[in-house]
Amino acid sequence: MSDLSSRSIRNLFIGNKSSLLQYLTRKVGPNDAPDLLQETFVRALRHERLDIVADPPAFLKQIAINLTRDFARRRKTETNYIQFGDYVIEAPSEDAPPEERIEYERKSRLLRASVESLPPRCREVFKLHIYEDVSLQDVARRLQISDRMARKHLSLAFRTCRTALRQPSD
Repeated sequence: MSDLSSRSIRNLFIGNKSSLLQYLTRKVGPNDAPDLLQETFVRALRHERLDIVADPPAFLKQIAINLTRDFARRRKTETNYIQFGDYVIEAPSEDAPPEERIEYERKSRLLRASVESLPPRCREVFKLHIYEDVSLQDVARRLQISDRMARKHLSLAFRTCRTALRQPSD
């Protein structure tokens, strides 16, 4: 980017911002599109020889395409791994031995304490998604945060719960 002036970078941004944002909004939705737009330009600016790129708008579009692919892969991976099912603790039957009921109570206390220890927004995302069965996209919309931020909050909540459940018995 040695010879590329800040004016031409500004013009490149202004000239392509709208079309890239429309493309990204179609691909990832209105909540995550602005983040990916910003990342598109950050990556372009990091390119060592942006001044010799033959077609800068096409270069920007290709970066945006790659980012949407990465985003889709990441979302699919998160969907596969971020599920509460691993943390559901079923209540023991009335016929269960006392040790099983005691362990259930211990794990329930640990989970409640870990959920209550979460930062307020993180706790809110977790409770809406898990206890009220609100989709993560609807949680993000309700709380006016990006889908990505809602997933980050949920991921933190799961890590906190997982850590709590690993605590040894007294």
